[in-house]
Amino acid sequence: MNQFKNWQIGLIYSVLIIGIIFAMPNFYPTKPALQVAFGASSSVPNTNIIQSVTSELESKSIEFEKIELDENSLKIIFDDVENQLAARRTLAEYSDGEFIIALNSEPSTPEWLRSLGGKPVNLGLDLAGGIHFLLEVDTERYSEERLSSEGASLVEEFLSRNINASYVSTGSEMKLSFSNTNNLVQAREYLDQNNFITTGSKYAISQNGNTINLQYTNEYLDEIIDYAVEQNLVALRNRVNELGVSEPIVQRQGTSRIVVELPGVQDSTSAKKIIGKTANLEFRLQARPDEIFLRKEQFSFKSEPGKVFLEKVIILTGDNVTNAQSGFDENGRPQVNINLDIDGGKAMQNATKDNIGRNLGVLLIEEKTKTYFDENDNVIQAKEPVKQVISNANIKDTLGTSFRITGLGSSQEASELALLLRAGALAAPMTFVEEQTIGPSLGEENIEKGINSVIIGFILVFIFMLIRYRLFGLSANIALMSNLILVTAIMSAVGATLTLPGIAGIVLTVGMAVDANVLIFARISEELKANVDPQNAIRNGFSKAFSTIMDANITTLLVALILYAIGTGPIKGFAVTLSIGIVTSIFTAILVTRSLVNFIYGYRRVEELKI
Repeated sequence: MNQFKNWQIGLIYSVLIIGIIFAMPNFYPTKPALQVAFGASSSVPNTNIIQSVTSELESKSIEFEKIELDENSLKIIFDDVENQLAARRTLAEYSDGEFIIALNSEPSTPEWLRSLGGKPVNLGLDLAGGIHFLLEVDTERYSEERLSSEGASLVEEFLSRNINASYVSTGSEMKLSFSNTNNLVQAREYLDQNNFITTGSKYAISQNGNTINLQYTNEYLDEIIDYAVEQNLVALRNRVNELGVSEPIVQRQGTSRIVVELPGVQDSTSAKKIIGKTANLEFRLQARPDEIFLRKEQFSFKSEPGKVFLEKVIILTGDNVTNAQSGFDENGRPQVNINLDIDGGKAMQNATKDNIGRNLGVLLIEEKTKTYFDENDNVIQAKEPVKQVISNANIKDTLGTSFRITGLGSSQEASELALLLRAGALAAPMTFVEEQTIGPSLGEENIEKGINSVIIGFILVFIFMLIRYRLFGLSANIALMSNLILVTAIMSAVGATLTLPGIAGIVLTVGMAVDANVLIFARISEELKANVDPQNAIRNGFSKAFSTIMDANITTLLVALILYAIGTGPIKGFAVTLSIGIVTSIFTAILVTRSLVNFIYGYRRVEELKI
C-alpha cells in the first residue's frame, strides 16, 4: 500500500545522486589567486609575459603554485593569502600601475568533477569582496549635444539644396535662421517631410519671423535616452570584459543608471580609469580658410602647441570602429590601427574621395574631472568634455575601412585609446554617483556568519523535528539535508550568484521545507485519531496535504519571481535562492520524505503508529 515502484525509487535517488555530484565542488577549499589583466597596459599577453612575471615573483621570493594564460589575462594561484598580497604589490610596482590586478579565489575542484561540469557556486560582491559602482548617464547633456550636432548636419543638408541657413543651439532648443522667406519655406517643407519617428514626431517646430525653432519631442527624447543608456551598457560590458575580471555584473537600474560590480577587484582607481572614462573620436575635415565662422570650430592639439579650425560636420565617430590595435609606425612612434564597419567605411570613402589634398582632423573627446571652490571654500567637482586634436594628417588617397591614427604622445596613451575604442564608445557622458569597496576580509566574515546562520537554523529544526515526530521527524531531517544539497547543486550548475541576502533565502527555505512535512504529519495524526489504520493514515496524510502544500508554495514562488523581475542587487539574490529552495523543498518534502517513510513502514504490518 505504501510502497513506491522500483522505477520511482530509482528516479528519486538518481536526482539526489546527481545533486550530490554537482554540490561536491563547494566542499573543496578554494586557493587564493590573482587575476592580472592587460587591458590598460601596452604589454601583450603571451608566453614572454609569463616568463617575465615568473622571474619577477621569484626574485622577490614569492611562492606560487602555477600561472595560467587566458586570452588577455593571467591567473596566478597561491597556497596562502600572504603570498597573494605580496605578489599583488610586486606586480603593481613591476607594471608601474598598468596591470589591473584582481584578488580572486580559485577552486581546487578535482579534474573528474570539472569534466562533468562541476563548479562551485559563484559568490556575490558582499561575499567575495570587490568594487561596486553606480553610474548615472547625463541624459540632459547628451540630448543637448545631440541637438547641436544635428543643427550642423541640417545646415549642411540645406546648403546641398541651395538653402542658405545658420543655426544657434542653446540648451534644449535649436534656432535655424534664414536670409529670406523663400529659403524659410523650403526648409520648413523639408523639416515637415522628415519629422516622423515610429512613436510620433521628432521635433516640436515653431516659427518666429525668418527663424525656425526646433525642440525634441518627449517621445523622441525617451527614444534617444533609452538608446544612449543601452549603448553605454554594452560599452561598459565590453570594457569590463577587457579588464579580465571573473563573474562581473553590469546591469541597468531604472531609466538612466547602471550598476557595475567587480568581484575580487580592490584597486578602484585603476578600474575607474577604464570603466568611467569617456573617450570617443570624431573625424572632421579641416575647415577651408574662407569657411564662415558658424560652420567651423577651433580646437587645440593634444600633444603640441597650436590650434586648428575643423568643420562642424562630423564624418563619423568612434561608434563605427570595429577594431583598434596599438602599435608603432615606421619611425617608431606610437599609433593606433583602426578598422571601421561598413557604414563607417562608406562615410570615410565618400568624405575623402573628393577632398584629396585637404587635411583630415581626428578629434579626441575625453571626460575630465575639474575641481572648483565655491564662496564658502567647499570643494566642487565637475566633469567637463575636453576636445583635442590628436591628428591632422593630409589626405593623400581615398580612405576606406582601414587606416591609422598617429600623433599620439606615448605607447601607453595609444594602448589605452585602442582599448576604449575596441571596447566601444560611450554614447553619453556618465558620472559616478556611488562607489563602495568591500575588502576580502569582510567577505570572509559575511560567509562565516551566513554559514553559521544556516547551520544553527538547521540544528534547531533538526532537534525539534526529531523530538516532536520521532521516526517521521528523522525522515523529514534527511529530506531537509537533501534539500540543502539540491539547492547548492542547482545554483552551481546554472551559475547563479550567491549573495548575503541569498543565504537568508536559504535559511528561510530550511523553515519552509519542514513546514510541508509538519502539514503532512499533522494530517496523518488526524487520520489516526479518526481510527483509520496506520497504512491508510500515512497514504491519506500525504495525499490530502498535497494540495495545501502546492497552494502555499506556488503563491510564495510567484512572489519570489516578482521580486526577481522588479528587484535589483540584494533583492534578486534573495529571490533566486528562495525560488530554487521552493522547488527543491516540494520535491524533498513530498517524494524524498515519503520514500523514507515507505521504507520504514511500507514493507511490514503496522498495528500501532505514534506520531
